[in-house]
Amino acid sequence: MKLKLIVALVSNDKTDTVVDAARTGGATGATIITSVRGEGLKPQKTFFGLDLAAQRDVVLFLVVETRARDILERIRDAGRFEQEPGAGIAFQIPIEDAV
Repeated sequence: MKLKLIVALVSNDKTDTVVDAARTGGATGATIITSVRGEGLKPQKTFFGLDLAAQRDVVLFLVVETRARDILERIRDAGRFEQEPGAGIAFQIPIEDAV
């Protein structure tokens, strides 16, 4: 069975929505890494040196290759990645082997 790893970086208020969307596409589970930080194309402004960036989560989905593209598109739509700049990003990586 060929597998793909889908990695989604989303604001923590959209994590549950993204996971639910992936499940409707056929994902059977997710690993969530909370409170990560990063910087996109447009850095967030600071207030007296305090970081105003929203909390982000990394959500990992290991899925069968045949469902990967549909799940990726569902994640994109649920997270509103194309409608809201900085809303998040998702990508897939081929998995050579898993045990």
